[in-house]
Amino acid sequence: MSHSIKDNTQHKKLKDSHCDISVFGMCSSETNPAVAAATTAALGVLTPMPCVPATSTPWVADYPTILVGNKPILSDTSTLMCTCAGRISVTTPGQIPVHVI
Repeated sequence: MSHSIKDNTQHKKLKDSHCDISVFGMCSSETNPAVAAATTAALGVLTPMPCVPATSTPWVADYPTILVGNKPILSDTSTLMCTCAGRISVTTPGQIPVHVI
């Protein structure tokens, strides 16, 4: 299972490696307590719930030497693991290649 942050409008804060990410997407991991409760209430039918990432590890940044504000940049290959068995990734990092003539 994976969820993606498409752009800056889908999350509230990305302050540091242990970031505060708002709800986005739907989680279908039964290790998520909300999904487990909803599934139980639905008599065992898997019931996805809004994803509220539970992160405990830092982002895995592929460019640790490129820094912004003394922190490694996040690119479209950066990932963050969720303790509910998910993987969070950046799908649109915000950098657009520009060809200068």
